[in-house]
Amino acid sequence: MATWLQSKWRYLFMFLGVQLVVMALLSREGYHKRVSYFIRIFRKLDTASGTSGASSPHASNHTGGDVYANLSLLAKAHGRGEDMPYCPKTSPLIGGPIHVYFPSGLTLAQVARKNPLVVRGGRYRPPDCEARHRTAIIIPHRNREHHLKFLLYYLHPFLQRQQLNYGIYVIHQAGNYTFNRAKLMNVGFREAMREEDWDCLFFHDVDLIPEDDRNTYMCDANPKHTAIAMDKFGYKLPYKMYFGGVSALSPLHYLKMNGFPNNYWGWGGEDDDIGVRVSLGGMFISRPSVKVGRYKMIKHKLDKGNDVNPRRFNMLAKTRQTWKLDGMNTVEYEVLSRDYFPLYTNITVHIGTEAGLHATAPSPKIPAKVPAKPPVDAPAKPLAKLRQKQQNH
Repeated sequence: MATWLQSKWRYLFMFLGVQLVVMALLSREGYHKRVSYFIRIFRKLDTASGTSGASSPHASNHTGGDVYANLSLLAKAHGRGEDMPYCPKTSPLIGGPIHVYFPSGLTLAQVARKNPLVVRGGRYRPPDCEARHRTAIIIPHRNREHHLKFLLYYLHPFLQRQQLNYGIYVIHQAGNYTFNRAKLMNVGFREAMREEDWDCLFFHDVDLIPEDDRNTYMCDANPKHTAIAMDKFGYKLPYKMYFGGVSALSPLHYLKMNGFPNNYWGWGGEDDDIGVRVSLGGMFISRPSVKVGRYKMIKHKLDKGNDVNPRRFNMLAKTRQTWKLDGMNTVEYEVLSRDYFPLYTNITVHIGTEAGLHATAPSPKIPAKVPAKPPVDAPAKPLAKLRQKQQNH
């Protein structure tokens, strides 16, 4: 009996030994890969909890990939020829949900190195096909450089994955007077259209990062509101007429609604005024789905010089009477400088106060003034073409 038990245990140990040897041989080559895989998972979980914050209960259900995935292939493409084929209607580079986090120590130089095909002024076009869409990104700005570098880190590869011909314009309000977001967007429209015949303009808050590249930065038949689901609002649309954060207009849409209001100084009200103008211009608001139109907001306190506008509700009540009298047709400003940086075009402007353009003089440190209206030989043809199109319609 004892001999039988010893034999049984001997065979059992031999079997287990063989199993261990086989497992060791099979896992030898893949050991480091498996360890690296699990380390990456734990790092992502740690990054998501440590830097992005648990801003919404829905955030864990929208894990995504690296926004720079697959873009390394573009750098190997051959130079552009004269007879380039059009890009596909749906870009093969689009990957869906994007993992958004905010790396510490990020610099604009690092962002530029990760986007080698972006040229002076923040311009890009696909290297291997002719883009079907030409989109300008307009970013109203003042003292938000920390947010701007994160937006550029994600926005450049986001747009490249959509195979767009695009340019990024940062419209910087000079001086310390109360911030006027809508007026800066009017300036951005006019200055961008003077440079190039864009077919779509995206008006983009500096602190909103898109989380899904299926949210295409192309214009629709009607004005489009793309920031439909922000983590700030629990990834839901706060109310039906909301038009804030990120919106898209074609030049013809813009002319139909007379652009944006110029008289909203401070925080609040201008988005709703613009939403009303869409309706008064005989148009509707289009939106992507809630799953696609997701944005993460970079947390921050209310900016100095951008206090809540106490007159916003009274002004909104009068939009029907004022929209044709205040907008693109009345915007006044002075371009103080135009700088073509590696990742964007920076246009610094003096926009005055409620009392008028020259009621408060710019700081003497600001560069010499440049008139808002272009000289006779300046490239203002795109706007002239638009006005002709509007008359024909």
